[in-house]
Amino acid sequence: MSPELEKCPRSLLVCEKSNFLNEKSRHDFHVSKHNFNYKISVLMPECGMLPANISTVINSFSHYYLVRALPVHELLEETFLESLVKKGHFYALSYNTKIDEDNSIALLSSGQLILSLDKDTYEQLGLEGRPSLYNHRKAMRFVVTLDLTDKSLSPGTKRYQRVLSSLKDRLPLRYDFFFTKYNTGADEDKTLNKLLSQYAYEEHKPAVSHQTLKEIPCPTLYPSDIQGKTLSCDPHHFLEWLGAVNLDINCENAADSFLSTYVCPEPQSSVSQALLCTVTGFISPENVFALLKELRFTPWVSLTVHGFMDSPVSWGATEHGFLKGGENFYNFVCFKNQDYWLHMATGAQDGCPP
Repeated sequence: MSPELEKCPRSLLVCEKSNFLNEKSRHDFHVSKHNFNYKISVLMPECGMLPANISTVINSFSHYYLVRALPVHELLEETFLESLVKKGHFYALSYNTKIDEDNSIALLSSGQLILSLDKDTYEQLGLEGRPSLYNHRKAMRFVVTLDLTDKSLSPGTKRYQRVLSSLKDRLPLRYDFFFTKYNTGADEDKTLNKLLSQYAYEEHKPAVSHQTLKEIPCPTLYPSDIQGKTLSCDPHHFLEWLGAVNLDINCENAADSFLSTYVCPEPQSSVSQALLCTVTGFISPENVFALLKELRFTPWVSLTVHGFMDSPVSWGATEHGFLKGGENFYNFVCFKNQDYWLHMATGAQDGCPP
């Protein structure tokens, strides 16, 4: 193996076990804090067809928009700010901007506008920020966080005018953006449509694909043994197996296979069939939570949610970096007794998930 491939960067995996009926369960909190999701994978063992209730939820996922060359200052315009941003359930993320090379912008449903900027852009804008946590010896990237719900940034205040002037006059930044919203009213839709009418944009529906897998080895899982000490396999090995299944990698280590020597972790059993359903797009946490609420009433099922690799944040407003992979994802394993496992994983340049 190449020496470079053997140098694996640090990764972080946080595991949590609870029950959906437990009043102290934090499953909804964890889902709501992961703002920017581009892929969902659902694995349902001993299932050959997507249940009607699951299909209905997935088909009801919010549409999203790809807006071309949008000036960043439009996100701060008074009508847009008051009618849409401050009411929540609206998300925006700059498209095709690399977090380790370009400027990257994100608007959270909480109303926080995050600007991850290179040194030159940061200095030209003149906005107050802080050095990125993932600089090397010399600070070459900075993060500006603006709470657009704060009274000091209300339209008409001195600070608001200064920020707007920086983004509109001093350095008018433009990027392609992903937009999505969840259950907004007529007024919010009118405001968004008015903005969209001024720029080139494309409306998209999350893409759905599914396949039935036959006779696959599957790790044995017991709700009480999330650490894999006695009855189940360990969490790292379980997630590795999930990745192999999603990539259609043979898990039997067949003697005539020259592509993979991977084998399903022990203890294991054989599953006659399993359904793998994948949804890709710009998916809001509210849509994820609606799907999770339906999945929890099925026999054991796995739900994996992947965040954008180049998002400036992972969970909440925690800064996200790329390094070698930019991974940030979480996985629920739901059992029929309403117990669940939650795995939250990030790469080297991320804070600890909440």
